[in-house]
Amino acid sequence: MRRNRQVVAEDEAQIDLTPMLDVVFIMLIFFIVTATFIKEAGVEVNRPEASTAQPKDNVNILVAINATNEIWMDKRRIDERAVRANIERLHAENPKGAVVIQADNKSNTETVAAVLDAAREAGVYDVSLATDKK
Repeated sequence: MRRNRQVVAEDEAQIDLTPMLDVVFIMLIFFIVTATFIKEAGVEVNRPEASTAQPKDNVNILVAINATNEIWMDKRRIDERAVRANIERLHAENPKGAVVIQADNKSNTETVAAVLDAAREAGVYDVSLATDKK
């Protein structure tokens, strides 16, 4: 009889960690789901400077134009004719998102204008040009 009481007492003294692990996993899932991930265009550009530069919220479509007028989206080089289709696809994923064009200092104005036109033809009118603060 005395031996049974010792076994029962040892069982009751152990701490059950299962609820704590459940809470930790739920918090981990919550932070992963709610985290915002920075999208990159896929190429480094030297942006022009502007004294009126302001941070832009709710950006989900980045289009980069490098010094040789190559257009990059989602870390891949795309043809000028495919810009509109790619913007339409990304805009369908997040309709409230905006387009930011990251043009290099040495890029051609004609290429920037073509990307701007493609964004507007895709139905996105919130288009900005990325600059560095002076």
